Parts: sequence; structure tokens; C-alpha cells
Amino acid sequence: MTTARVVRLGPVELIRVGLTGLRMRKVRALLSALGISVGVATLILVTAVPASSQQALLDRLTALGTDRLKAQPLVPEGQEPIKLPSQAAAMAARIGPVTATSEVANTHQPVRRTEFDDPDDTAALTVLAARPNLLDLVGGSVHTGHFIDAGTAALPTVVLGYRAAGTLGFSHLTVGEDAPLLRLGDRWFTVTGILDPMPLDPDLELSVFVGWSAAQRYLGFDGHPTVVYAKAPDSAIDAVKSVLAATVYPPLPSFVRVTNPSDALTAKLVAQSAYSTLFVALAGIALAVGGIGVANTMYISVLERRREIGLRRALGAGRGHIRGQFLTESVVLSLLGALAGAAIGAACTTGYAVIQGWPVVIPLGVLARGIGASLAVGVLAGVYPAVSASRLTPTEALATT
Repeated sequence: MTTARVVRLGPVELIRVGLTGLRMRKVRALLSALGISVGVATLILVTAVPASSQQALLDRLTALGTDRLKAQPLVPEGQEPIKLPSQAAAMAARIGPVTATSEVANTHQPVRRTEFDDPDDTAALTVLAARPNLLDLVGGSVHTGHFIDAGTAALPTVVLGYRAAGTLGFSHLTVGEDAPLLRLGDRWFTVTGILDPMPLDPDLELSVFVGWSAAQRYLGFDGHPTVVYAKAPDSAIDAVKSVLAATVYPPLPSFVRVTNPSDALTAKLVAQSAYSTLFVALAGIALAVGGIGVANTMYISVLERRREIGLRRALGAGRGHIRGQFLTESVVLSLLGALAGAAIGAACTTGYAVIQGWPVVIPLGVLARGIGASLAVGVLAGVYPAVSASRLTPTEALATT
């Protein structure tokens, strides 16, 4: 007596059987994959396009100084302003989240075009001793010439703020011509640069900048800063703000005013939260639509292929073989659709971001989750049709007209 041996299909055989069924119905397979593609492409688009827009917005908000704090002494009523320690910037740099610091100091020197000019004619201009890294901290840039650097910090040279240059009658510096001179106090200084506008720091636009060492050497500057700048990540700004005054002036921190981050920081945090909620909602809708499409396609496929199922059962295919066949078809459809949808979504996002002038942001995690979710959807959508197909007996299936 011969005992029937149960034959199990390996992964390769399952895939081959599943692909055979798809190849026999190419148009239907294409349309089914297209449904998943639309779902995944939607997922990528509703995630990557707002993410690109958000990044452009965050870049603009960050440029407004959301990551910068400014500490300066208050002027007590009827008293002289307090003096910050000469090491105030270095002290601020020791705060954990702080990534960079800089400082400026008012030298209280007049600015004149000639030695015969009335110093009061340019009384609105302030001569500031500055560090070479100041522009990096305040987001400034040079319009013409160059800013103070390690080589000029100790030399009698000056850099003009944008409005200070206009007040003094300078618009640009011409290469090859003698640089103009300004008289600060009793000393002539060479103008080596003019800055671009800094609308967020109007005081700096009306300033004349001198190297820190040069101010000490030529202008009698005592080395005490009047403004300390500190830079830190947005997430740590509040923490740094709470300790900055006590750090730069431990005896009387209440006499130091620390500027609040730009109001743009609040808008930035709100935008991050709003976009995150939107991502989750739209992604869930896109995946649900794709899953319903696959389930519907596979269920209709079972109804239309009952005779094929009956024939295979009559030829010896077990219920596990039938389940594996339809489940494999569902997963393959979902995977092909997911890959095509990811490519379409990424291409559309890139094109739209480039047209809008935004940075292209396509989170790799979203791509991976989209493909993984599609596979999960394929499995879930194929389970019921596959089980239904496997439960058909050969006689029931072959009797279908």
C-alpha cells in the first residue's frame, strides 16, 4: 500500500507559482499594482512635500536668529552701567548646550572723516570692538572688502555697518585704489570692509567695528564687553537663557538682560508639531486606501478563478498550496506597487521642490516604512481571499459555471 507524501512548496516555488498567476492576467496585475502605487506615492508626497516645505520654512526661521541669545547689562537708574567681566564670553561658552559665543564692546569713541569734523556730526554711530567670529554669530555678511580676521584684529583698521557706511558717504571699496581713512579718537584707521544690511540687528548696522586688540591698543578700550552673544540649538535655547545672565555676571544676574529668542522660534515649534500631526493622518489614509484596493482585487480574483482552484485541488494541490499561491500574489502585487509608488513619489517630490526653490527632503525612514507597510498590507489583504480559496473543495470549485 502506497502512502501519499505531502509536498511542500519552497519560497522559490511559491514565488514562481504566484508570478505565473500574475503573468496570466497582466492587465489586472498592472491595475492592481497601480492602486498600491497610488497609495504609496501619496504617502511619499504627503510626507516629503510638506517636509521639504517645512525645511525651507525652518531654514528661514533659523536665519532670523532663533538659535541666538544676546546678554547685555542694564543701566540702573541714577547709576553707572555695570561692567561685564572681560571673560564673559568664555564663561558663556562653558554652558553645556552653547555651541559658539562672541562679543562686542562700545569704545565710546567719536567717528570723523577729517580731524576738523565736529564729532557730534556722527554721534549716531557707535565704535564697537569686535571679535572675528561676530558675523557667524549674528548671521551677517560682507558687502565689499573683508571683515576683521586674525591678521587685522590688532591693526588700525575698521569695518563699517551698512547704514554707518551710508552715513559716512561710502557705498563700496574699489580694488586698486587707496582705502579711505576714518579718524577714531586721535587715531586714523583704514576702512577695509562694508557689511550687508542686518535688519534684525539695526544697532550693528549703525556701528563701526574695530578689532578687539586694536581697540585696546589704540582707543584705550578696557576689555569689558557690553554685549555677549551665545548660540545654541533651538531645543536648548530656554535652558541656556535661564542660566546665561548668572553665568556672565554672577554677582548680580538680575542686572543683565537676556533677549528672548525671536518670536519665530514659537512659530517654528508650532509648525513642527502641526506638520507631524498632518503626516500621520495623511499617511494612514493613503495606506488604508491601498490596502482596500489590494483586498478587493484579490477577493475578486478568487471568485473568478474558482475553476482553476478546483483543477489544482483535483490534481493534488493541498489547501496550504492554494493559500500560499494567493498570498504570494497579494504580497508580490503590493511589493511591485510599493516600489513603483516610492519611485513616483520621490520623483514628483523632487520636481516640485526644485520648482518651488525648496531643499529636497525625502526621509529614508518614510520610504522604508512605506514599502514595509505595503508588504504588511499585502499580507493582510491576501489572508482572507487566500483562506477562502483554500477552503473550496475540488467539487465545489469545478461545479462553478
